[in-house]
Amino acid sequence: MAATTNHTAPQTGAHAVIADAVDPARRPDVLLRKRRDEGHEVSAWWMVAAFVGVSAAVVSLLSWVPGGA
Repeated sequence: MAATTNHTAPQTGAHAVIADAVDPARRPDVLLRKRRDEGHEVSAWWMVAAFVGVSAAVVSLLSWVPGGA
């Protein structure tokens, strides 16, 4: 069963919302978020390596704080 649309009446409800929808990943005020093409996503291993690197940096910097064991 196909839905018929009346083009003379203004769009209301879900049709108007979908027509005016903006992709939040493309908003200019959102930093460090980008929708990538299929097959060009960032590997999860980069996030694991970043976590390990930041953790190692924090531990090494904290070793300079006096009063530790």
